[in-house]
Amino acid sequence: MTPSSNPLIFGEALFDCFDSGEQVLGGAPFNIAWHLEALGDAPYFISKVGQDALGERILNQASQWGMATETLQTDSQHPTGQVAISIIDGEPHYDIRQNCAYDFIDLKSAANLPKTGLLYHGSLALRHPHSRKTFETLVNKGDYQRFLDVNLREPWWQKQTILDWIAQASWVKLNHHELHQLEFTDPLIQNAMLDFQQHFPNAQLIVTRGEVGTIVLTQDGHFFEHTPPKVNHIIDTVGAGDAFTAVYIHGLISKWPIQKTLEVAQAFASQIIGNRGATSADPQFYKSFQSLYI
Repeated sequence: MTPSSNPLIFGEALFDCFDSGEQVLGGAPFNIAWHLEALGDAPYFISKVGQDALGERILNQASQWGMATETLQTDSQHPTGQVAISIIDGEPHYDIRQNCAYDFIDLKSAANLPKTGLLYHGSLALRHPHSRKTFETLVNKGDYQRFLDVNLREPWWQKQTILDWIAQASWVKLNHHELHQLEFTDPLIQNAMLDFQQHFPNAQLIVTRGEVGTIVLTQDGHFFEHTPPKVNHIIDTVGAGDAFTAVYIHGLISKWPIQKTLEVAQAFASQIIGNRGATSADPQFYKSFQSLYI
């Protein structure tokens, strides 16, 4: 099962606002689309921002980066998304604003989208009925292989809804805490994943565990694991999971073996945590990585 290039990325674009007053462009889908653009995969990013200063910054930065912006909509009624981020014991904690522009995504700019290929989505941008209905319409108009990035953010998820989306995905990625939140709680992670697999027909279940590494379980019951080398220089861990996901999607598109995909994705996640925020606007950041791994 190999998707074509030009993946569709559906979800939020927003600003991560740190305690220091710093504002960093983010949102997991936007981060992933940004990385995929740098990796040469030319994604379609389907989202909406406000007609405000922050929205203008997002549009300008996306355009300057070379991202196609025809599917990045604007909203005169709702503001650009914001998330207040505080770092507690080395881990990011999120306070997510309600009724943002990305809660009201439409399909008005989707006429020329491909009807097949990889479609990435998370759960946050589907919290509001408007964007959720838009997403469901998009899915019904095409024949997509779906990559679900679970990304549970309190209080914006419901267990049964998440389980329904999981059942429809080809690839499911979540961290070990989220696996337990969904009540797959065997203390041995492999057993918890096998239990998960008994309920869902996914091609791959991808479970990240921070510095301990990532495990992938395939539909035929094979495990793949990789533990990255210890990282000594950490600025923040915001976006590490998004960096991993972007390269994992790139590996799927590039038809890489699972083990290579795991190793390269984790190497990139290790590089991004030495950077403030979830992305870099420096092309050399990506070129130096690609020269080593891709």
